Amino acid sequence: MKYLGLILDGGWTFGPHFAMVGPKVVKAASALGRLLPNLGGPSAACRQLYSGVCRSMATYGAPVWADRLTAKNKAALHAAQRTIAVRVIRGYRTVSWAAATALAGDPSWELVAEVLAETYSYVSGRRALGENPTLDGILRVRRIGQEALMRRWGEDLAVQPYGTRVTAAIRPVLERWMRRKRKPLTFRLTQILTGHGCFGDYLCRTAQRQLTTECHDCGAAVDSAQHTLKLCPRWAVLRQGLTSVIGGDLSLPSVITAMLGDDESWKAMVSFCETVMSQKEADERMREEAADVASIRGRRMGVRRRRYLMRLL
Repeated sequence: MKYLGLILDGGWTFGPHFAMVGPKVVKAASALGRLLPNLGGPSAACRQLYSGVCRSMATYGAPVWADRLTAKNKAALHAAQRTIAVRVIRGYRTVSWAAATALAGDPSWELVAEVLAETYSYVSGRRALGENPTLDGILRVRRIGQEALMRRWGEDLAVQPYGTRVTAAIRPVLERWMRRKRKPLTFRLTQILTGHGCFGDYLCRTAQRQLTTECHDCGAAVDSAQHTLKLCPRWAVLRQGLTSVIGGDLSLPSVITAMLGDDESWKAMVSFCETVMSQKEADERMREEAADVASIRGRRMGVRRRRYLMRLL
């Protein structure tokens, strides 16, 4: 039975409800995603607004179903949340749910639903006793719920099997990261943070567009985001400029802590990522356009795919 936007089933499992809501929110997130290109497009504040729209759609009626979420229902929420979170952070579609939501500062929607349910329970309980809930009381319940949400969100991120490099770095400063102001993520900064970008390790293992994981610049066995940030000798001069601002420790947890410390450190990291990743992307395009390009590199769609096929004629 459909009642006030909720689909009720005989066992009160809300499986049919999430079977309907999940694709609906994913469709809305995908539609909004077309307005949020990785390069350019709306600001971080606008992206957060669009994310809030999808969150409101997903958590509609939360006081009714919050305590009856099954693993399948949570998976439906995660799929929708990941779709919009990836657009918020300007990331690749292969970024995991844990990494995308941590970078976006968007807590698990099932935890948000529990806070909404607790607030509703307090208000309805007061009114059932013939009392009018005070604003201070409501804010207190919300504050307690938010504190529990942040604690449980951190615990959930700690046990996620994917995106561990990002989540391990952000969890110690999760609330500061979530509350930061005037520090937007860029497409190339997100590549360094997530490791999903123009790196040999990613192109070989995940995107399957490269035959080996080696670094084309220094010959290292594995070209990863951390190798680019900390070790690759090609970027030594740029790296010196970065360390002069944020310090010599270039492990990701230290880098994120420094970025949150002041605007200058954030801008220095963004500048480093923009310069380095732009050059790596240019080099990658040159290798793709080479006459002796390996066939695995031609597994693309769109313009690059057509150009590759034209070279074979």
